[in-house]
Amino acid sequence: MRDSRPPDTPGTPEPADTRVEPVLGQPAALADLGTERALLVADYHAGYEAGLRYERGVDVPSHAPERRERLSSLIERTDPDRLVVLGDLMHSIGDPGGAERAELEVLFESEPLRSLDVTIVKGNHDGAIETWLEPADGTAPPTGPPAGSVTIVSGDGIALGSESASTGTGTGTVGVCHGHTWPSRAVLDSAVVCLGHEHPCVRLEDEVGGSRVERVWLRGRLDPDPFRDHFGATLPWLADDSPAEPPQIIVLPAFNELVGGTWVNLPEQSFLSPFLPDGLADGEAYLLDGTRLGSYESV
Repeated sequence: MRDSRPPDTPGTPEPADTRVEPVLGQPAALADLGTERALLVADYHAGYEAGLRYERGVDVPSHAPERRERLSSLIERTDPDRLVVLGDLMHSIGDPGGAERAELEVLFESEPLRSLDVTIVKGNHDGAIETWLEPADGTAPPTGPPAGSVTIVSGDGIALGSESASTGTGTGTVGVCHGHTWPSRAVLDSAVVCLGHEHPCVRLEDEVGGSRVERVWLRGRLDPDPFRDHFGATLPWLADDSPAEPPQIIVLPAFNELVGGTWVNLPEQSFLSPFLPDGLADGEAYLLDGTRLGSYESV
């Protein structure tokens, strides 16, 4: 990521762990899992426009082809071994239907996604997605479109990678979860914790009073206090006065640019996750182009 401040600026944090690196200009990241590379995206929200019509009576043309093309181009550009969706692949709370299901069917029928292994962390919007998408016997989805290996896991997440590939804490190189619930212990025992759900944004103002909203990344370290209160001292870095370093945390921006989000630099905005913002220590915000904005609270 490009740093907008001089390198000798006081308070510049230590270099970030390079297991997870954002794709420049895109709301996506590449994770080095040792034996494979994974492309991470969060909050795709297929069928969002149909949801707007149903929920709010707002008629917005479907951006499904553009979303599919952006994801397909990302996969072709980065050539990952696996796609990992950090929750809210779909927008409706229940079973996908209508325009939403049609969008997902076309998405999983298209190349290069059709032949790519996919891991989906269930978000709070993903309903019963496993009844439609996940292979019943490991070879083909029960009623959905053909796809590569599709695995759907609980929203509290899993650890990806192996201990031999990790130079930090824990048994997994990268822990992935959605963020609407507390992460699993396996996720918290990873060197890096990645999540979505929050759709982090900042509101930027110019000298003449104009403003714009930009999607951002949040990056920092987990603060042990709220996790200790919830889990107790069940991991080395949660023990009182432990020298063990907490995992790094990365909150991904929403892949869907229409969904809005949490304006993290406005004090009156509430975070959605049960462990944010208290669980984020020394959190910094980055624009999609890599510009480092500094502490998200003072942007």
